[in-house]
Amino acid sequence: MIQRPIAPSPADMPNDTTGDAPADASVTVRIHPNTYESQDAVESAIIAAMRTVYDPEIPVNIFDLGLVYDIKIAGGVATIDMTLTAPNCPVAGEMPGMVATAVETVDGVNEATVNLVWVPAWTKDRMSEDARLALGFF
Repeated sequence: MIQRPIAPSPADMPNDTTGDAPADASVTVRIHPNTYESQDAVESAIIAAMRTVYDPEIPVNIFDLGLVYDIKIAGGVATIDMTLTAPNCPVAGEMPGMVATAVETVDGVNEATVNLVWVPAWTKDRMSEDARLALGFF
């Protein structure tokens, strides 16, 4: 299932899940490509799948570009909050479907929902070191 672009208020942005949550509770993974290390095989596989998705105009995958903000996993459903480099991106209508299709190939994921969000705005500071190097941003 693909959800079309939404514009949440900052209060609607997901929070980190910490504490004594039950095992079947939704898990939120905060994403920042420069610091993120997964402790879970499904999370790692989801990230690997997202690294196969490229913006056609930029030779770097969406994860290393820093476009993925959050991943939630609950009951075989992966919910991904991501953004684009600009609201008028020519692939805005296609990118969520491309990401959902890639993520749904992961064992343990039965369904992927991709929310396109605009808050906070993307900046090149979210890019991984590899992405910056590939694009000459050093």
